[in-house]
Amino acid sequence: MNLQKYLAFVKAAELGSFTKAAQSLNYTQSGISRMIHDLEKEWEMFLFERGREGIRLTSDGAKLLPQLKRICNENEILMRQIGDLNDMQSGIIRIGTFSSAATHWLPNIIKIFKRDYPKMDFELLLGDYTEIEGWILEGRIDFGFLRLPTTAELETVLLEKDRLLVVMPEDHLLADREKFPINELINNPFMLLEKGAKAEIAEIFEQHQISPEVHFTTWDDYAIMSMVENGLGISILPELILQRIPYRIVAKELEVPAYRQIGIAMREQKSLSRGAKRFLDYLSYRNS
Repeated sequence: MNLQKYLAFVKAAELGSFTKAAQSLNYTQSGISRMIHDLEKEWEMFLFERGREGIRLTSDGAKLLPQLKRICNENEILMRQIGDLNDMQSGIIRIGTFSSAATHWLPNIIKIFKRDYPKMDFELLLGDYTEIEGWILEGRIDFGFLRLPTTAELETVLLEKDRLLVVMPEDHLLADREKFPINELINNPFMLLEKGAKAEIAEIFEQHQISPEVHFTTWDDYAIMSMVENGLGISILPELILQRIPYRIVAKELEVPAYRQIGIAMREQKSLSRGAKRFLDYLSYRNS
């Protein structure tokens, strides 16, 4: 309500008439007069001198005019930005992601999304599952790619079941086998991929009660593949990261298939910006 009164004051000062201000703002003349009177009463000062020839600012009114103009202009800018955000003519979508999703999913989806909404921008934060979960809870990002299930505090949307495959050098003795025997994991030096506290590879070992001889541990998928290529051991990697790789390695499914469930997690889907909600639709239909 105060903004309407400020605008009435600014228009009356610019046009030198309550009647002209009323016509400009689509109010009655008495409505403009009442709003100016309310301001004068609230601020305990006269803003206009009234006379037969119209109105003119008092010294107090003239001193307040620049600031009230700025307030009205800033409000107009705010309303325009809100309109742009609702029309998705501007805005930023903040996403937490792990490397394989950032490499193989996001570029094409963002390309398609930007074609439809060219003025929307993106901020990508690369991390492990634990870091991404923390960023969501802190409000640092709008949503993030995570392995599911995750903490019950977050809303989630399942995107895909990603196979976990054994990777080995091309000259490995079992490279020609259709599937890799679980027990053979303990008969080879193992390169362990660990991404934060939630490690799906360690869960495979626990499930089958085996303890491979771990020679190397890292969070970097590509370091693992390079070491495997050079005959330093074998590993288990998600199928998603094994797309379009330059390494001379062989990937095999375990005799008892293993998966990780990849999904999107957020604090509250209803609280997401319009742009973030729309981008989730594009993720859901990425394979269409």
